[in-house]
Amino acid sequence: MNPNPNPKPNPKPNPNPNPQASTNIKKYGWNAHWEALLPPSDDNARGLSPARVIAQHSHSYQLMTESGEHTASVSGKYAYTAAHPSDFPAVGDWVLTEPMPGESRSVIHALLPRRSAMLRRAAGNIDVEQVIGANIDYLFITSALNQDFNVRRIERYLIAAWESGATPVVLLTKADLCEDPESLRAQVEHAAPGVPVHFVSALLDQGMEQLSPYMRPGATIAVTGSSGVGKSTLLNWLAGESRMTTSGIRESDARGRHTTTHRELFVLPGGALVMDTPGMRELQLWDSQEGWQHAFADIEALAANCRYRDCRHEAEAGCAVLEAISGGELEAGRLANYKKTGRELAHQARKETRSAGKQQASKSAKAAKSSTRSSKPSRYYADDLD
Repeated sequence: MNPNPNPKPNPKPNPNPNPQASTNIKKYGWNAHWEALLPPSDDNARGLSPARVIAQHSHSYQLMTESGEHTASVSGKYAYTAAHPSDFPAVGDWVLTEPMPGESRSVIHALLPRRSAMLRRAAGNIDVEQVIGANIDYLFITSALNQDFNVRRIERYLIAAWESGATPVVLLTKADLCEDPESLRAQVEHAAPGVPVHFVSALLDQGMEQLSPYMRPGATIAVTGSSGVGKSTLLNWLAGESRMTTSGIRESDARGRHTTTHRELFVLPGGALVMDTPGMRELQLWDSQEGWQHAFADIEALAANCRYRDCRHEAEAGCAVLEAISGGELEAGRLANYKKTGRELAHQARKETRSAGKQQASKSAKAAKSSTRSSKPSRYYADDLD
């Protein structure tokens, strides 16, 4: 995983931003950390200004800049040098932009290194990574306590959360629809060692005080989970107003429709920032080996005590993992999901290795072909694409 794709900018940041105007980006999380990441100045380059991506659409972005909200697109040079889809800005990213004089429009020239990035395998048959959100401090993993409750799905989100660099927090919604919510919370706590688990109910206005430690000014919170778990209702409740459209669920299986179709970042009354994400029926993992090991740290610790180093935890003598299952310390379903997600990530890693090899071979072939061409300068050099 490369969370810090950053086509290097030629222009320098604006050295003297309007202090009053900079209040706009400070509200969206700009601080000394991001200030320190600004590239060195170049006296011969035009100035650039920092901005945060607050919404992403098919071919454009909405930014919060020093002068307010702007529509933006990446420069030709940026698009030319971006090697992967994840190199492009995502909601939550900090970018360096060139505002268009007299317009509420900017051009994005560079991406500041990400502190965190939640990734998944993009939908479809093409193996590419997709950035769900960037620079997230807390990831609220929401799950409804109805027929669609699935602790194994929560484990998948925890893998992605730990891999992202954000701190996961599990929110159990719709507790009023469950006869024994405490037993389900116990299941989640067992599957998510050390992760905070909270009941919340927007309908009954319960649980807000439990969330206040995460909702500090400038902190970025992403809310994720399957369709129908009540993410949009939760966001409206946190905002104190109707910011997101809500929809019902199918009564037969408690599965929801995709209310949110794009990602958006907005400021809550208390100063925290919240990012909504489209609902996902199943999160396709991407390059998450470290997150997988963290999410299943209890099994990894048990496995270290197995008699055989290459123990598969199936029927081997002296298997500490199987002994933990027999003794009621570990749930068999958790071990099964550990193995399943491990195989999935190993398969994905092999595919990435093959793909990288093909890309390198293609680059080498293009380089060899280019060396035989005329030395006449091309009008399409990257430096000319601005």
